Amino acid sequence: MTAVVDPEARVLRRTRRTIAGQIAVVITLVVLAAGGISYWVLLSGQHDEVDRTLNTTLARGLSVTPPGCVYLVTPAGHAPSGPLPFAVPPPAPVPHDGDVVTQELSLGGGTYTMRTVNRGGQVSQVFMDEYYLIADREQLVLGLAVAELAVLLVAVLSGYLLAGRAIRPLGEALRRQRTFVADASHELRAPLTRLHTRTQLMARRAQGSASSPVSPQDLDALVDGTRELGEVVDDLLLSAQAACDRPSLQPVELGLLAEQAVAAEAVRAGDRRVRICVHRSPGLADVVPGVPTALRRVLSALLDNAIGHTPPGGSIEVSLANPDDRHVELRVQDTGTGFAQRDAERLFERFAHGTNGEGRRFGLGLALVHEVVTGHGGTIAAAGAPGVGATFTLRFTRAAQ
Repeated sequence: MTAVVDPEARVLRRTRRTIAGQIAVVITLVVLAAGGISYWVLLSGQHDEVDRTLNTTLARGLSVTPPGCVYLVTPAGHAPSGPLPFAVPPPAPVPHDGDVVTQELSLGGGTYTMRTVNRGGQVSQVFMDEYYLIADREQLVLGLAVAELAVLLVAVLSGYLLAGRAIRPLGEALRRQRTFVADASHELRAPLTRLHTRTQLMARRAQGSASSPVSPQDLDALVDGTRELGEVVDDLLLSAQAACDRPSLQPVELGLLAEQAVAAEAVRAGDRRVRICVHRSPGLADVVPGVPTALRRVLSALLDNAIGHTPPGGSIEVSLANPDDRHVELRVQDTGTGFAQRDAERLFERFAHGTNGEGRRFGLGLALVHEVVTGHGGTIAAAGAPGVGATFTLRFTRAAQ
């Protein structure tokens, strides 16, 4: 039996690893920068020390024994006395008085810095063995590498622990949110089920009684409304289950959903004296992969906003067309109060608020609409102007034929 993995726990673990990795990267870069600066300071100091030693040895000449690892060769002899540890190479060309040439050479299996100088026609050479300088640099690099590895391990461990403490409140908030949705869904399910059952009973009685003051059509609409409310609660409950799978998509005819949504809002639009209609382009292919209940609520939310922002005498048109061979485009256009186009960027943000109309053009509704549309792989765009109206354009990929 396969164990069910909590998606929220998986997200939190991934977030924790991401934070720990980012902390480790930052600390690693800081240590690398510090190591690079240390290496540059050491190298610069060594170059200065080599330069001073060579100049001092040349200035003193054979009268003073050079410091260790330094050898002076002149036409009059060399110092220190005794055999040199390397074969003296030909002097670099320094034809003019005062010419100085500095080179780095490999001599006798070692690395030397050689400086050749012409002083009054006398060419002198001074050599400095870099063995200990190179050893110092290698030890510094080794120490930096060990320190970098140790710091990296400490950074990963401490970052993981600190990230766990940082996201613990987030995990608790998600758990409480899931619990709240689950509790609310369970509490709403029972009364809605009773309401739906009683409405169905009233509809059956009205169909069998000619003297009923309530028309069967109105009761059928009420039954549909309670059914939709039940579907909303079921979706809330499903979303609260951390281990639930993504809903399976099925072919959905957008035009039919649009007609049903318009029919459901016809009474309200009539009370407000707002004309509402659906227009399908000729030869429309409007089947898309989706979740019918979710797409139905998208249309309901858009129509609710349009009706709430359209004054008496206005109109709302839902149009469907195929902009190309791969997509279906649905537009909800009204002649209402509209909105400033600069607000289009934040229109789908949660809990943003508008200033005109009675609908929820700015608020949680359109934020959820955006989530549903993008969750179906579609796009949604808003265009409008104050006093002119608004147009919401949804585009979905057509279902494979």
